[in-house]
Amino acid sequence: MQKQNKFLRGIRHSWQLYVLLIPALAYLLIFHYAPLYGIQIAFRDYNPGLGFTKSPFVGLKHFAYFMRSPQFVTLIRNTIILNVLRLAFCFPIPIFLALALNEASNARFQKLVQNLTYAPHFISTVVLCGMIVSFTSPTTGIINTFIQAFGGKPIDFMGQEGWFRPIYILSDMWKDTGWSSIIYLAALAGIDPSLHEAAQIDGASRFQRILYINIPGIASTIIILLIMEFGKMMSLGFEKVYLLQNSLNLPVSEVISTYVYKTGLLGAKFSYTTAIDVFNSVINCTLLLIVNKISSKVSETSLF
Repeated sequence: MQKQNKFLRGIRHSWQLYVLLIPALAYLLIFHYAPLYGIQIAFRDYNPGLGFTKSPFVGLKHFAYFMRSPQFVTLIRNTIILNVLRLAFCFPIPIFLALALNEASNARFQKLVQNLTYAPHFISTVVLCGMIVSFTSPTTGIINTFIQAFGGKPIDFMGQEGWFRPIYILSDMWKDTGWSSIIYLAALAGIDPSLHEAAQIDGASRFQRILYINIPGIASTIIILLIMEFGKMMSLGFEKVYLLQNSLNLPVSEVISTYVYKTGLLGAKFSYTTAIDVFNSVINCTLLLIVNKISSKVSETSLF
């Protein structure tokens, strides 16, 4: 009772802040929590004419069908491989960029590099994919023009399975490295300058200060973002994969999100694809909880 009264007094004292919170809460409730009512169609043979509650209940039928389907292993493998590659290559690069920019002594050079690395983030996915297809074209692409200029034979990059993943990862690195480095730069700005001053007096080199002050100073930020990345291990952005996909690279480019789009929206199998998304979410949530628990025990840093 005492805690409840204390909470109510806090609301009365800072009621303006709670009023400002209302739009954000309304957004979450309307667009994130209210749609969860539709999850039940994963357990029904959904018929739009009958609605959610009157469609026949089938339990785990759609989950079992997905796990027995011939596409199951391919979809899981392709999704995990792309996400692991993103984690291995796209996650650490912004950290290195932030550490390098933080050490830049020339402010104009620092701003120039920041502008050049931030700019690609604002290119739409559709435009980016159009650029990739245009640049890698075996007939008119600039990359193959250079290859031919040095006596090589043109390569059909988008028509070969082996090139899809490198192109996807490299384009992700180019597009998002600068933007992702912002949060690390902010964390570096919060490090106490007196630590560097003391280290310089003790004769520490710049590399040693990066290694023993900067990296430990942003370690908690890195860990939190890494945990969140593991929570998306079974999810992958739909648009880019779909736009770079064609019949020749389909064996390595068909992921869960593109399969759900084709089967659910184009094939009108709403219950089946909802079951796939629920399966996906359960795996992501499980991974998030496991990695968060491991992190809390190993580094004492966790989301909750």
